Amino acid sequence: MQQEIALSASNIVKYFYQPESFQVLKDISFQVRKGEFLSLVGKSGSGKSTLLYVLSTMDTDYKGSLVVNGETLTGKTQNELAAFRNAHIGFVFQFHYLLPEFTALQNVMLPALKLARKSKAEIEADAYEHLSMLDLKEQAKKSTAKLSGGQQQRVAIARALINEPSIIMGDEPTGNLDSKNAQIVFDIFRQLAGERGQTIITVTHDEDFAKRSDRIIELSDGNLVAS
Repeated sequence: MQQEIALSASNIVKYFYQPESFQVLKDISFQVRKGEFLSLVGKSGSGKSTLLYVLSTMDTDYKGSLVVNGETLTGKTQNELAAFRNAHIGFVFQFHYLLPEFTALQNVMLPALKLARKSKAEIEADAYEHLSMLDLKEQAKKSTAKLSGGQQQRVAIARALINEPSIIMGDEPTGNLDSKNAQIVFDIFRQLAGERGQTIITVTHDEDFAKRSDRIIELSDGNLVAS
């Protein structure tokens, strides 16, 4: 049986217009299967982070079409896209963007409270479960400012998982981590794809990280040169 397609990008073209017109993505087309662990690689300026933001629906100024979970997202309103992202896509960035005055538990709960599909008590229970899975249960009531960098990034992953997204997108998720914590993050992503069937799409400069993912898509000067 053919594996289900999680994301399909067709003929994506993207321009920057400041300080002058520049084509940053050139007719990019590819598909990502459900449960696939994909790395986007390329030199700085190749267009990989720009492509990730188009795939994530946070950048809508492009030509072409984007389909996620069978739903065409191109042309939807910002409010529709925001609702879709919160329900279907989890984000892990190089910088964790946690609220330092909040506890780890509170940070993880925030996206689910916004989605409001469950009661606060259910959301808190889910948040504890995700923190436990990432070996952070003992840190739940600590403010995130008091956690190590590796712990903070794991809290950010728990936050990305709280709404049970089908796709997790990472922008250099190991970029600020030492090799030990980078390995922990890789192992978490591998587990999520392999055991939970969640699709992982990450931009990375880490060659070892990319080589151990399921597939590499390489960009060069806005062109897809390997997939």
